[in-house]
Amino acid sequence: MPPIRGSARTRKPPPEGFAEIEDTLLEFANKMKDAETAPHEGKRKNESVWAIFQISHQRSRYIYELYYTQNAISKPLYDYLLKHGYADANLIAKWKKQGYEKLCCLRCIQAKENNFNATCICRVPKARLGKEQAVECISCGCRGCASGD
Repeated sequence: MPPIRGSARTRKPPPEGFAEIEDTLLEFANKMKDAETAPHEGKRKNESVWAIFQISHQRSRYIYELYYTQNAISKPLYDYLLKHGYADANLIAKWKKQGYEKLCCLRCIQAKENNFNATCICRVPKARLGKEQAVECISCGCRGCASGD
């Protein structure tokens, strides 16, 4: 969400087109508040933040789709959304690269975050895994984000 610093006179209004997507962004904000306040008793330490990762991914993907595939928003509005934290700019930068089109979160490709200094299990194509092998990311709960699936 945009910061609430300064007075109304110094704050610039959002660019044109923000009003059309504001309702959807507010829905994502409400979902995020619900996920943050949801009880986490009985869940593993990592599982309690999975909903937050998923909502953040959905919000970033929504803005990415609006700008890159549908061309529904302008460049100034896209920059405004990234600047004010409505989407994850680093994740969107990875989505533009070949092989990372379905990436769920940045933690899955950081080798230092995982066992054996490799990428996460959700990045392995399902064709290379055993048929009975359960795939669930420890970081974000993803069940497979390899581009080859």
